This record gives sequence, structure tokens and C-alpha cells, in this order.
Amino acid sequence: MKDIARQQLSIQVESMDLLNGQIKMEAHASAAYLAMASWCEQNGFFTSAKFFFQQSDEERGHMMKIFRFLVDAGGNPISPEVTGINHEFSSILDVFESSLEHEIRVTESIKNIVKKARASVDITTERFLDWFILEQVEEENTIRDILDMIELTGMEGVGKQLIDDKVADWIEG
Repeated sequence: MKDIARQQLSIQVESMDLLNGQIKMEAHASAAYLAMASWCEQNGFFTSAKFFFQQSDEERGHMMKIFRFLVDAGGNPISPEVTGINHEFSSILDVFESSLEHEIRVTESIKNIVKKARASVDITTERFLDWFILEQVEEENTIRDILDMIELTGMEGVGKQLIDDKVADWIEG
């Protein structure tokens, strides 16, 4: 019976396994952004903390979107264990650079799943991930814009406060 059920999935088993890996990556992102929010709070970057709390919620939403997709497709989503979260940063610049590095890894992971879904003609999974591809363009662009703003503002004197104040431009209301 188990083999018949797995043949009845709306997606292929390989895609399900890759999406479970993506669930774990999104959960890790959510926890990483909470750590970044905490660092910002502890170091007086209160607007940036609010930004990262929002990012954490968004990443959890991404995780749940994939989780629900797997349920709807007859798959077996796995609730991930999250470990290895960095809580130490040297500066607000380090926080945002770490964020960009993470977003790039997430983008590459999603692209990899799309490529494998396309190669195995898993159209359901490929179409589902279209939204995530566009979301990642937006996520990376936001962080790059903030990093550009940090570079223009500078990290000296009141620059740190100006940076934190300006991050409000990227917080969704």
C-alpha cells in the first residue's frame, strides 16, 4: 500500500525530499533572523531589530507554505530541527552581509529544486516554486539596497543611527 500511495503523489518523491530540505533551510533562516534581531536589540539598532523580526516571520511563512504544499500534494513534510544559529556579529554591516549571504544560499537552493523538477517533468513543483523565485529576487534586492545605504552613510559617528533610522524604509507596514 505504501508504494501505491507514493505513486499517487502530485509531485515526485525526489521533489518532496528536496522540498523537505528547503523547509529546513527556511526554518533555519527564521531562527537566524531572530538571532540577528536579538543582536540588533542588544546593540541599540531597534529599527533593524524590527526589520529582522519581520524577516523571521516571513521565513517561517515560507516554510509553512512549502509544508502545506507537501501536505496538499500527498507528501510527507518533516518538521525540521534547527541548529547552528550564529548569534555573534561584529557590526550592523556584518549582520546585513550575513543576511545577504543567507538569501543567496536560499535562492540557489530553490533554483536547484526548480532545475531538478524541470528535468524530471515535475510541473506541479516547478509551478509552485515560481512564487519563491520572484520572492528571492525581492529579498536579495532589499538586502543589497540596505547594504548600499550603509556604504553611502558610513559607519562612523551618527552614521550608525542614520543607518538604523533608514532601515525603516524597508519595513512593511
